[in-house]
Amino acid sequence: MNGRRRLATRGAVALAAMIAAAICAGCAAAGVSRPAATATVRAAARSAVVARAVAPRTVSRAGARGTAAATCNPMAASLAPLGPPTVTPGSFMAKIRARGFLIAGVDQSTYHFGYLNPLDGKIEGFDIDMIKAVAQAIFGSPGHVVYKAISDAQRIYDVQHGIVDIVAHTMTITCARLQQVGFSSVYFDAHQRVLVLKNSTADGLSGLGGEKVCATAGSDSATVISRYHATSPVAEPPVLVTVPYWTDCLVKLQQYQVAAISTDDSILDGLAAQDPFTKVVGPKLTDEPYGLALSKQHPDFVRFVNAVLAKERADGAWAHSYALWVGTSVPSPPTVGYAS
Repeated sequence: MNGRRRLATRGAVALAAMIAAAICAGCAAAGVSRPAATATVRAAARSAVVARAVAPRTVSRAGARGTAAATCNPMAASLAPLGPPTVTPGSFMAKIRARGFLIAGVDQSTYHFGYLNPLDGKIEGFDIDMIKAVAQAIFGSPGHVVYKAISDAQRIYDVQHGIVDIVAHTMTITCARLQQVGFSSVYFDAHQRVLVLKNSTADGLSGLGGEKVCATAGSDSATVISRYHATSPVAEPPVLVTVPYWTDCLVKLQQYQVAAISTDDSILDGLAAQDPFTKVVGPKLTDEPYGLALSKQHPDFVRFVNAVLAKERADGAWAHSYALWVGTSVPSPPTVGYAS
């Protein structure tokens, strides 16, 4: 046990070092002028500080499955593309091109989807490939991107306040979130399950009554855990523990501070790949359709991004990214529908 704790501590220190380098690494990998990119991101941050002074920041933990959200179909809630992805004069895409780079809010600790590769200092993964495709359509090259590492709880706020242009962060499209930000069409479909140590006898959330279960603050996974006792026949509900990042959950599991982690299987598979002493268990608790988050103020950008994703699905690029990052058994892309 002490040996595993030492391993977890060393892993946590290494992760902290990687996180500290992430922003600069992303800028360098993108081939963008660091001073110009930094100045723009800092300006956006200053604007956000002013916004915070005017109105207190609200984090939508249930931006997930909020109680007041109107009924909707997340699988067909986005705006249809109007043709191939084209940068038209006066559009938001034209403004991004004039700036010289796309600002993307991403994860840097979710293996396979968005993580900092310690070997080359670049952020990569399935989500990152979607961002690169959007940059390619705007600039003719995938390198014009400034990656801003953000937590789950920052995603909606950063989109709403223009701190980032787009978020690719294993983000589920939900009815409540659709009231706050715009979303692309669905580009990946995941399902919430449970990760435990291999010697655990738990077979899902139903076997974790009274036990601590970890999830990130601001995730809809946290909402599912906190409401599990109300929706399932268990005598005692699991105890929710929240942290900023999924790798924080993994460290807590390794150090026996929680009994399990519960979130999307896409994220859990990445965590399990990093620790062979863990396993994914239990039934699929939810359906988690992922979309790229965008500002409601730029519907032209939403349609543009959907045109990019349509091209990715049609020309085999989506399947290539899936095989590279997720698994060699490549399914068909998610079925896409549009609201208008």
